[in-house]
Amino acid sequence: MTAAEGVEPTVADQRALDESIHALRLRSPDLSASRVVTVSQALFLAILVVGGGLGFAVDPLAAGTALAAAVTLLYFAMLVRNGMVFRRMLHNPSLVEVGDGEARAALDATLPVYTVLIPAFHEPEVISSTLAWLGRMDYPAERLDVKLLLEADDVETRRVVATTALPRYVEVVLVPPAAPRTKPKALNIGLRTARGDYLTIYDAEDRPEPLQLRRAVAAFARSDDHVSCLQAKLGYHNAGQNLLTSWFALEYVTWFGFILPVIAAGRTPVPLGGTSTHFRTEVLRQVGAWDPHNVTEDCDLGIRLYRLGYRTRLLDSITYEEANSDVINWVRQRSRWVKGYAQTWLVHMRRPIRLWRQLGTRGFAGFNLLVGGSVATSVLNLAMWAVMVVWFLFHPAGLQEAFPGWVYYPAMICMVAGNFLGYYSGILTAHIAERPDLLRAALLVPVYWVLISMAACRAVLQLLISPFTWDKTVHGLDQSVPEAL
Repeated sequence: MTAAEGVEPTVADQRALDESIHALRLRSPDLSASRVVTVSQALFLAILVVGGGLGFAVDPLAAGTALAAAVTLLYFAMLVRNGMVFRRMLHNPSLVEVGDGEARAALDATLPVYTVLIPAFHEPEVISSTLAWLGRMDYPAERLDVKLLLEADDVETRRVVATTALPRYVEVVLVPPAAPRTKPKALNIGLRTARGDYLTIYDAEDRPEPLQLRRAVAAFARSDDHVSCLQAKLGYHNAGQNLLTSWFALEYVTWFGFILPVIAAGRTPVPLGGTSTHFRTEVLRQVGAWDPHNVTEDCDLGIRLYRLGYRTRLLDSITYEEANSDVINWVRQRSRWVKGYAQTWLVHMRRPIRLWRQLGTRGFAGFNLLVGGSVATSVLNLAMWAVMVVWFLFHPAGLQEAFPGWVYYPAMICMVAGNFLGYYSGILTAHIAERPDLLRAALLVPVYWVLISMAACRAVLQLLISPFTWDKTVHGLDQSVPEAL
C-alpha cells in the first residue's frame, strides 16, 4: 500500500456541521434526544412523584407496600426475561459465520468500496497504532475509503497524524468545535462524503481481525435486504491487566458472544455496540444515521433500525479493544452508557402505542426490559441490597409490614434466583468460552455489580444536570500496566 505524508486535511463546512447536528431533530423530532423529556413525559413523571408523595403522607404503610410490589414486579419481569435468554444461550447462539475460504474467495476487483469511519478525540497515545493496525486489514487499498475524523481543536492528535505517513485511501476530516461534542456528530459528518456501499466504525484503540471487512461483504451478500447491519463481536486485548479488566472482558464475552446473538435471533431490537458495526450505507442514510445528542448513539440506532423494518445479525468476527483498567475512568465510561440507555428509552417511549405497533408485543417487552429495565434495576440495586441488609440485621417493624407475604415471597425468589442466575451465568460463560483466565473475575463478580450500580446512580444525576455531556474515555492505559485492582 502506498502512503502519502503531509496530506492536507478536509475541513467540514458549516452546512455539513449544521446537518450533522440538526438533521435528525428536524426530520424526526420524536426520535431525537435533543429534548430529554417531552411535556407529556414530564407531566407523567410529576404525577408519579406528587402522587407517591401524597400516598406516603396519607398512608405510609400502603404506599410502601405498593412501592415494594412495583419494584418486585420489575425484578420478576427481569428474572423471567434473563432466564429465557439464559436457556437459549446454552444452545448454539445465532452467529453469522463466514469461513476464511469464503471470505477470500471474492476477487479484489469485484469487492465493493468499503467506508471505514475512525472518530478520534484526544487520542495521541493510540492513533499511530490504530493506523498501523488498519494497514493489516485484508482488503484491497483501492476499495477502501477511510475517514479519520478529528476535532479541529485537538492539537495533540492532529500533530501525531500530521507526522505519520498515511495510506492514500485515508482522508483526514476535521470537525469544527461545536456543541454537542459527541462521537455521533463526527460520524454524521463522515457519512456525508462516504463512498462505500458498506460502512463500518472503528474506535481509535480498536484492533479488528484482518478479514473482518471481507467477512462482512460475504455475509451481506447472502442476507436479504432487510439485514441492514452486522454487529461484529468485541473483546479486550488486555483482559489480564487487572481484576477490573477481567470483569469487563467477562461481561463482553457474555454480551457479544451469547446474549446479543440470542436477541438478534428473536423478534426483539438489538442495541448495537459503538464499534465494528457494519451497515448498508444507503440504509444508514435513509434512517437518519446517528443522533448527535444521544451519548449511546449505537443503542439508539439499533432500536430505530428495527422500528423501520430492518434487522441486525451478529457476525462471527472479533475486534479487540482496550478494557478500562482505571476505576474512575471506568465509572465515567459506564455512566455515559447508562445515561445513553436512559436517553434511548425516553426517546422511543414518547409514543408507546406507536412503538408497540412497530415492534410487536415481544419486541416492545424486550425493548423495555433490556433498555429501560436494565437502567432501572442498575439504579435500584444499591437500595435493594441495603434493604436486604437492614432486613436481616435489624428486622425493623415498618419494613416488615411493607412486605406482606404476597410481596415478600416473590421478592425473596427474585433476590435468590436473580443473583444466582447472574453469578452462575458468568461462571458458565467462562467455561463455555474456554476462558479459564476469567474464572476469578466470575467468582468475584458481585463486587463488579456494585460498581455498575454506582455508575448508574451517577448516570441518572448527569441525565438531570448535564444530559449531553460526553465523558471521554482515556485510552492507552494498557501501555503502562497499573497495580492490580
